[in-house]
Amino acid sequence: MFDAKKLLDQFLGSQMPGAGGTVGGRADQVTKLAKDNPLATGAIAAVLLGTKSGRKLAGNAAVLGGLAAIAGLGYQAYKNYHAGQAPQSATPAPAQLPAPPADSGFAAPEALSNDFALVLVRAMIAAARADGHIDETERGRIMDKLSVSGLSADAAAFLETELANPIDLDAIVAAGETEEERVEIYTASRLAIEPEGRAERGYLDLLAGRLGLADALVDHIEATVSAAKVSI
Repeated sequence: MFDAKKLLDQFLGSQMPGAGGTVGGRADQVTKLAKDNPLATGAIAAVLLGTKSGRKLAGNAAVLGGLAAIAGLGYQAYKNYHAGQAPQSATPAPAQLPAPPADSGFAAPEALSNDFALVLVRAMIAAARADGHIDETERGRIMDKLSVSGLSADAAAFLETELANPIDLDAIVAAGETEEERVEIYTASRLAIEPEGRAERGYLDLLAGRLGLADALVDHIEATVSAAKVSI
């Protein structure tokens, strides 16, 4: 079995060269790297999400590391929601995203199971496919690009299968056993796409409903993720 945690980090680009420093200081560099050579940055999502004009790649969140970004942003939204604060999408993400406390219910990357990391990867792929633009021809083009990205054979085969088979939303939803895990599933999905069209927005609304997330909590996740992104 391949390392799902590593694949998730590759999705969000944590292996980008020159990833030191603060998020704010790296944003321009990350954007340029993702534009010039997304595969060299390790941001597999750039291949999936770059297949349609108007997409945006997670910028500030990308350099935080896949698992760290999902857990950190999800926890921040969850904390603010339970504190009764109003969502503030105009507030920039902190330069250094704090790690969730050990007792928060949001697992640190080293404590997260490989199985749940795989669920988060599946959630991101499902979100990327929400508008139905990845047909057989597009799937072949994506796999051709991924073949030179340094992925293991097992990971590449997994991605090809996920892109070819129908989205199993029931399995994704069922994997969220706690509210914190359900927040992470939604956060990962929201990091993967920009809901600029009806299909993407409709998918995220459906996912939130199926996960049983309160509207106000979803608003906090939306605001927190939006603040952590930059346009490509």
